[in-house]
Amino acid sequence: MTAPVLEMRAVSKSFGSTRALDDFSITLEPGTIHALVGENGAGKSTLIKIMTGFHAPSAGEILVDGKPVSFRSTQAAQAAGVAAIYQEPMVFPDLDVAENIFTSHHDRPALVRWGALYEEAEGVIARLGVSLDPRRLASGLSLAEQQTVEIARAISLDVRVLIMDEPSASLSEHEVQRLFGIARALRDAGVAVLYISHRLEEIFAIADTVTVMRDGRHISTNPVGAVTRQSMVAEMVGRDMVDAFQRAPSTATGTVALQVEGLGRDGIFSDVSFAVERGEIVCFSGLVGAGRTDVALALFGIAPADTGTVTVEGKPATIRSPREAKALGIAYVSEDRRKLGIAMAKSVASNITLAKLDEYASRLGLIDAQRETADAGKFRDRLSIKAHNLGIAVGTLSGGNQQKVMLAKWLNTDPRILIVDEPTRGIDIGAKAEVHRIIRQLAAEGVAIVIISSDLPEVLSLADRVLVMREGRLVGSFAGADATDETVMRLAVGADERTAA
Repeated sequence: MTAPVLEMRAVSKSFGSTRALDDFSITLEPGTIHALVGENGAGKSTLIKIMTGFHAPSAGEILVDGKPVSFRSTQAAQAAGVAAIYQEPMVFPDLDVAENIFTSHHDRPALVRWGALYEEAEGVIARLGVSLDPRRLASGLSLAEQQTVEIARAISLDVRVLIMDEPSASLSEHEVQRLFGIARALRDAGVAVLYISHRLEEIFAIADTVTVMRDGRHISTNPVGAVTRQSMVAEMVGRDMVDAFQRAPSTATGTVALQVEGLGRDGIFSDVSFAVERGEIVCFSGLVGAGRTDVALALFGIAPADTGTVTVEGKPATIRSPREAKALGIAYVSEDRRKLGIAMAKSVASNITLAKLDEYASRLGLIDAQRETADAGKFRDRLSIKAHNLGIAVGTLSGGNQQKVMLAKWLNTDPRILIVDEPTRGIDIGAKAEVHRIIRQLAAEGVAIVIISSDLPEVLSLADRVLVMREGRLVGSFAGADATDETVMRLAVGADERTAA
């Protein structure tokens, strides 16, 4: 039997009074893909940081090839063959692919032999079974290509343990399959791959073994074939969630809140027409890059449309800015929490009131802190936001709670039309169920809801109607009850087409 390449035995980690890891153990075998699942806040990030030398454990031990080690830095972990790639790749945009691959090689001579460097980079890339020009600038790479560069960098350092932390969260289905191919190639080459994902279908598609953790503790480790989605979720959240994602009856009222006709933006999308009733949930599906988010940006005035008409509650509307959209009762929850969603350094209360800050300010520009805190507290309770102190920075919260804060910010504007882009990207199964519950509740209250999601199970669970986009065009429409994974994907990839309604 092959000896483990990396073991963590009874590892604990505390930050002040907070115990992030509690007597946690895991064993990684060479030539395997080992999945790690758990809710946000379960301790996965702390575990990764200990494995990669960013944090030292408070107790317990780490073993490489059966021998105790102490990683005092990330360089020490890399020297032992342990590396990680993350959801957001970290490449230097002004360097080319080859330079990015070898940035961590501190022992190289100062005088660079460029021909040999590019030849060596080509060899590393070839081991991944992908095509990528080593002379290409990183600034022009797609997200998937940037991840490939990071994996190539790890391989160039003779990686023995590669940690993949939510690597597929922002990838299209095609790019996910290419990522899987790379992971399998690494496994076949004897690398131990630790694969972390909230997308449970990926676990069953790629992993050999799965470990579940909850509240910083080891719950179980089993061969993937010995578990079910239901049993895995129950262990992750500590309760049975079999009904959490079942379809609910539609609450559509028959009264159209939003009517879009022939909407288009030059070179981006064209001739998009649809309607959303009050109380209805309409989901946009399709591959990444199909134009779904661009439609949302146009409807909210961030990147206005060039052609077409928009009618809001029976009245023609011209939307050239978010201010105009907000005045019409439209709210937009972005897929990008950091850029268009929340201010990470600001407090929870400040973020919740940010979209209508002028209503909390006096004529002198002073904020009514008491009112701000009271209103933020109401949304904290309504959305079950786990923040004991509304004054803490929102960036310190888990991804699921950040998502709820972003929702709260726009719910505080009392929207009549709510557009939510990738509502549960990067959040755990429990937080996902909570977000779904909130969306259904809003629909039941009469809000017209438009959802953009790359998560097909989510679309099929929430949608009263499914609209499918491909290459900037609306190519199909289904009643939510009639939509299936296969019918939606056939439209998304161009294998079928029907008239949108």
